Amino acid sequence: MNRIDPNRREFLRRSAAALAASAAAGSAFPAFARVPQEKTPAPVPIEKRKLGKTGLEVAVLGFGGAEIGYERTDQAAVDQLLNAALDSGMNVIDTAECYMGSEEAIARAVGKRRKEYVLFTKCGHWAEGGGPTWTADALTKSIERSLQRLATDAVDLVQLHSCSLELLEKGEVIDALEKAKKAGKTRFIGYSGDSAAARYAVECGRFDTLQTSCSILDQEAIDLTLPLAAEKGMGVITKRTIGNAVWRYDEKPGFGYHVEYWNRLQALGYPFATGDAKKKEGPDGPAGIALRFVAAQPAVSVMLVGTSKPERWRQNAELLRQGPLAKTQMDEIRARWKSVAKPEWIGQT
Repeated sequence: MNRIDPNRREFLRRSAAALAASAAAGSAFPAFARVPQEKTPAPVPIEKRKLGKTGLEVAVLGFGGAEIGYERTDQAAVDQLLNAALDSGMNVIDTAECYMGSEEAIARAVGKRRKEYVLFTKCGHWAEGGGPTWTADALTKSIERSLQRLATDAVDLVQLHSCSLELLEKGEVIDALEKAKKAGKTRFIGYSGDSAAARYAVECGRFDTLQTSCSILDQEAIDLTLPLAAEKGMGVITKRTIGNAVWRYDEKPGFGYHVEYWNRLQALGYPFATGDAKKKEGPDGPAGIALRFVAAQPAVSVMLVGTSKPERWRQNAELLRQGPLAKTQMDEIRARWKSVAKPEWIGQT
């Protein structure tokens, strides 16, 4: 069964305690007015793709809501970030119950603009107040809590949040999502995870979408799941799309996922993400190349990138305007991975 990284488990524990203490004193997430903008920016020209067979048309660059929750980003900043991104052309927001206040912050920031974006959330992985996580009843309650926090009657997509292959094979967890879909609580259902469990989620034919890790530092899915997902007409959503941008660190960072990706980068030694080259900005810098690499994977519908910086979504969208990487560079990145990657370099869930 999948296990939560110890660092993340401790973070979740401490954050839950903080939320409880804050709630006891009053509202844990005070309302803020939308930050006024001097001038609404023109939308960034950005490619739209079909999310598999769902019929949803999504901008290729979406917003991942983990960071604003885990970092307890100030609500005023979330307001500015999400409204600016919507004004600039973003139309996908992804979150989860375990993202510690992310759902509430999103609702407060852009709940009144609900018709302008498609909304994804995830259930399982962590249960409010502890207790069972992967029973049908627990998942149903998780979905209902998410709808309340997101201030909506239904979301566009509910995803199982990295449950194990064993649980998927038993089927109860998938039954719970299908029941929620029939009840009108979600339009579509998906699986978020990696490796053998993700492969099963694609093969079983019961999900509309797959969310999985894919980046220059995490390429297992390119061979294992993406081709089959495309064949079956599933929408593919990528997470950890820029590998936590670990080229920023001159020394090994101290947090779980960052450490793994930093170690991989040292071994891979991509010339565009090491030395002085890692400081380069623009579409040919490490961030631009990382985004353009994932966007060029044929099965990918939308890439999620999280941020707490109001200007970041637009900046990343601008990087994509350069278009796909040259085939030679794509081939070099893939060849380097295949020659260096170790068997344990699986998708980071």
